[in-house]
Amino acid sequence: MLATIFTVVGLALIVLARWSVGEPSWQWLSRLPVSDLGSALFTTGLVAVVFTYFDSQDSEERAAERLKRVIASEAPAIRDAVIDGFAFKQEDLARVATPERLDEIVTNSLALRLGDAAFAEDVYTDIREQAIRATERWYDARISIRLSMDRGAGTARSPLFVTTVTWEYTVVPTTQVRRFTCVDDRADYRELTQDPTTSVWYVNPRHGIKPGSREAFELVQFAVDGDERPIRRTERQDGQTYSVNIGREVIEAGQPVTIAYTYQTVVPVRGHLLHLDLEQPTKGVDIALDYSDCGIEYVNVVDFIASSERTRVSQSPKTVPGQRVKVGFDGWVFPRSGVAFVWAQPTATSKELGT
Repeated sequence: MLATIFTVVGLALIVLARWSVGEPSWQWLSRLPVSDLGSALFTTGLVAVVFTYFDSQDSEERAAERLKRVIASEAPAIRDAVIDGFAFKQEDLARVATPERLDEIVTNSLALRLGDAAFAEDVYTDIREQAIRATERWYDARISIRLSMDRGAGTARSPLFVTTVTWEYTVVPTTQVRRFTCVDDRADYRELTQDPTTSVWYVNPRHGIKPGSREAFELVQFAVDGDERPIRRTERQDGQTYSVNIGREVIEAGQPVTIAYTYQTVVPVRGHLLHLDLEQPTKGVDIALDYSDCGIEYVNVVDFIASSERTRVSQSPKTVPGQRVKVGFDGWVFPRSGVAFVWAQPTATSKELGT
């Protein structure tokens, strides 16, 4: 900028000195070294402009080289800072990454950890789909099951166990209406299991139980934080549905609540099997089965929980009253995982029950 000013001012002084020669009123200006001063300023400014022009090209190259050296020397620190920010600060990662980019980051990281890109992609995709499809996450689920003989059963149908099941868990509810459905068609059962807001039971019509009867299934109690909610029942020829309104204020609050409900259903004695599924991702599960006075000699537990953690199974001692088996798991249990109870009966008891 200064060189340009010198050049312009010097040129102006040279022009002024030449012009004043032909003007009588400006003859006094000839006594001053205006022309010499203008020539000096013009020459100095012009030289500075030319020097700056050629030097700017070299300075850009030098600046680029300095930047490359700085980046090369600081690259490890920059890389570590970026990785640390992504690894420990979710808000930083959320600002710069789309859901698709996050999927790529997780998949690539898992592939590096496992050493198998295809396996890592399949594992992550399966877990992601289960987690995203779930509408809620349950915590500290406690399930109590009581088996008892169906004393009112007639001889025209298979012997049945009346099964009373009580659930209790903590959740931040996202669905205002909870539904419980009982059907006798396997296609309907499979379709309804895709609805995360509906609990479904299948009743085999061969056992002589109508799916629309209370004997097949009955929701007897539903409470939110100890406050019981009204239960609405709809009966159809091929099944029945129970609906419970949790409450809009509970949904809008967005706070954890304790859900507790109890239902009764039946299972065939000769089936020797009771299967219990988890409907939502659940952290921590404790299940207790009481089979006292049912003519069952012992119960085996088969868990369908895929995890590196072990499931805890304990049987009540035979020296104490009552027969119980407990199952516990502290990790996450994903939907369609669960526990199966398989029982065996003494021969004499089996004959007495007609099995």
